[in-house]
Amino acid sequence: MIKLHPEILRRDGKEQFVILPYEEYVAVQELLEELEDNRLIDEAKAQDTGEPAVSLEELKRRLDVK
Repeated sequence: MIKLHPEILRRDGKEQFVILPYEEYVAVQELLEELEDNRLIDEAKAQDTGEPAVSLEELKRRLDVK
């Protein structure tokens, strides 16, 4: 788990913004990207019909690529 050290800025007594040290911000960004990648993988697996995939050779033939 990422240990965060946020600084919260208030406006009119309400919490409005959070400031993080840059290294923590980068770590959060990387974690979010990894979670998104995992979500996309799970989504693709859920859509897998079990039918055989198209081979690279077949795809090239269909796209007329040499």
